[in-house]
Amino acid sequence: MNYTIREAKREDMPQVLELIKELAAYENASKEVEIGLKDLEEEGFDNGNFKCFVADVEGKIEGMALVYFRFSTWKGRTVHLEDLIVRASMRGTGLGGALYQKVVEYGYENGVKRVEWVVSEGNKNAIEFYENTGADIKKNWYTVHMDETGIKRNIKK
Repeated sequence: MNYTIREAKREDMPQVLELIKELAAYENASKEVEIGLKDLEEEGFDNGNFKCFVADVEGKIEGMALVYFRFSTWKGRTVHLEDLIVRASMRGTGLGGALYQKVVEYGYENGVKRVEWVVSEGNKNAIEFYENTGADIKKNWYTVHMDETGIKRNIKK
């Protein structure tokens, strides 16, 4: 299989959105996806809030990795991998590993002290893959989210 891992272009965003929705469906969370094509285009290309890498297989986007910079009070600038998604039909082909490698290289090229991401405890294959690459799974840390309802509830006016 011939593929290219490259930086996403604006015109790739419809297929990137398809991948995002495919992952949400896989996680039984389809209703959680609130963003649309316009959001991806504006935030990624007009505002520069993220960088996206895609796995291009003969002109079709079969996988993606979306990253952005964060700042750690302990480490300084880091890269956060928000999502790494490969279409279900293409899993096991090496695309996920190639996208993962691109993210690690991106972090190295940008001189960050850490690349970080969250993995579901039920995704045993991913956990094993990450551990085999030397990643440290922080089992004693919790990911905390506050949704829009919680944000509004906590605003003191």
